[in-house]
Amino acid sequence: MVKATTSALQNILLEKIQSHGNMTFAEFMADCLYHPEHGYYIGSRDRIGKQGDFFTSSSVHALFGGLIARQLIEMAQILGEEPFIIVEQGAGEGHLAKDILDALQIEDPEVYNRSTYRLVEVSPDNRRRQREQLLRHVDRVDWCAESELQPFTGCYLCNELIDAFPVHVVEKREGKLQEVFVTRKGGELGETVGPLSTAAISEYFAWLGVEPAEGNRGEVNLLAVDWIWRVAATLQRGFVLTIDYGYPSGELYAPFRRNGTVMCYHKHAALEDPYHLVGEQDITAHVDFTALQKAGTEAGLELLYFKEQYRFLMALGFVDKLMQLQAELTEPNQALALRMTLKNLIMPDEGMGSTFKVLVQGKGVGTPELLCHRKISDIPLPI
Repeated sequence: MVKATTSALQNILLEKIQSHGNMTFAEFMADCLYHPEHGYYIGSRDRIGKQGDFFTSSSVHALFGGLIARQLIEMAQILGEEPFIIVEQGAGEGHLAKDILDALQIEDPEVYNRSTYRLVEVSPDNRRRQREQLLRHVDRVDWCAESELQPFTGCYLCNELIDAFPVHVVEKREGKLQEVFVTRKGGELGETVGPLSTAAISEYFAWLGVEPAEGNRGEVNLLAVDWIWRVAATLQRGFVLTIDYGYPSGELYAPFRRNGTVMCYHKHAALEDPYHLVGEQDITAHVDFTALQKAGTEAGLELLYFKEQYRFLMALGFVDKLMQLQAELTEPNQALALRMTLKNLIMPDEGMGSTFKVLVQGKGVGTPELLCHRKISDIPLPI
């Protein structure tokens, strides 16, 4: 463990624990990320890119958004000629939204002209950055809170959203689930374990049909299940496209994953101590895609697609677009740099290719064979 560094938020949380008792890790994580004054995602800071704390797929290159735009065009065509609403929640600085709208405008002006891009964003700082990014598409973009989102037809899109939902942390000891709580230890933040804070945790594992192995730690993302129910209720007809890093339940709670998946990121360093730089580092946990699929089915969403990100991008024409981009460059060093950059999106181990998954669910659209279903072996190589 790295020794905790005092911050304004840390002092607030220490006083909160002193007054009200230990807090669940979910409460702690929520304050660290979303405290109205000191939360990591609320304050003005560089979070994404070289000057920030981490990269996202959309910050790697515009190609990522351009390929997603191809899938959105097909979705819009499936839905017919009515207005097509793209809702993106947790859009960061707006890179993905800009890249998608740029690509739609070029590749299919008809779909672009009947589309509205609606951003659901809690961070005032991110809203400001998004407005700056999207100036050229101002007529196609609007903003709202999740509670203000009205029923719509289109696609609900999120890229690296659910990993930032606050999670409960549990351990299995002597065959019984115990919960990890945040406490005071010598004037600093630390951990203790105790009985589960809510019966919803044990009910979650019973519903899921799997739980951590003896001696192991794991996370419970109750908010993700609630979220997919709300999305399904708001989507009248269309698609839900979820991109994030995570696993099916069997892998997420596998015996070898002894310490769970909570990770922190600061200045591109991966840290395991959430009590360091409180409110100044990102905190994440891997997504349980089995829970999203199961809850989605119960909420009226049909599973249409679930695979690794590299398969999704390859099916949408990654190689073709890479060759096109390379052909536009005159310097060999530029082409090499482009390939080295873009390989991060599809590399299975060292990059984002396999840890990141893509889940597509549908409502009222049947079971279309989407473009992303194409097998890599069936995709013709560009000449």
